Amino acid sequence: MWHDVPVWLQAGLWGLLGASSLVVGAAVAYLARLGTRVAAAIMSFGCGVLISAVAYDLIFQGFRSAGIRPVVIGAVCGSLAYAAANWLVSRNGGRHRKRSGDQQASDSQGGMAIAIGSLLDGIPESVVLGVSLLGGAGVSLPVFAAVFLSNFPEGLSSATGMRKAGRSKLYVFGLWIGIAVLSGLAALAGAAFLGSAPARLIALVEAVAAGALLTMVSDTMIPEAVEGEHGVAGMLVVAGLLLAFTLSH
Repeated sequence: MWHDVPVWLQAGLWGLLGASSLVVGAAVAYLARLGTRVAAAIMSFGCGVLISAVAYDLIFQGFRSAGIRPVVIGAVCGSLAYAAANWLVSRNGGRHRKRSGDQQASDSQGGMAIAIGSLLDGIPESVVLGVSLLGGAGVSLPVFAAVFLSNFPEGLSSATGMRKAGRSKLYVFGLWIGIAVLSGLAALAGAAFLGSAPARLIALVEAVAAGALLTMVSDTMIPEAVEGEHGVAGMLVVAGLLLAFTLSH
């Protein structure tokens, strides 16, 4: 019965499911109130999974299907685009949007900046999740695992910081649910508009997302993970990378 569902709709549902871990992470932040070290450990593991997915399921697959040029151009453009957008968001109050400590309390325009910043992180990976369905073999399990596992600590860490900054539950959960829905729509759009695209264009789109995601991991997730969990952060990144690589092969 699932095979009768249009690919673009399947992509939207997978995108929504992958982004739902943002809401799950926010819920855990309010119900369980995990310590900073636990949140950082989860984020470290998610970093490893995401790095593996970027390297093997986006960069390498794009190279195999379309050669090196679209991969290099796309990755550089994605990195530059994310860096520029992240700078604008940070400058306007979203600098600490992923922080689990008290840093968010100092954000002057945190609400809108957090929403924009989270969309900035979530849209590229959701588009890639939708594109991964176009080959006809179903959703890419490593890409989905990377999206889900990287979103969970983001929701957990950011919601913890929002709670400490005094933001209401309605605000926090409304924000993450809205972002999850928009991520699902991004995955749907990726599959709907790129269904008949040539391999070079798909490789280019995947590389743009890869460059943006790897820049996001380096700029925001890894610093937070290392600051919160000095001792084993590196080992957890390696563990996440090896798990995702195993799923890929």
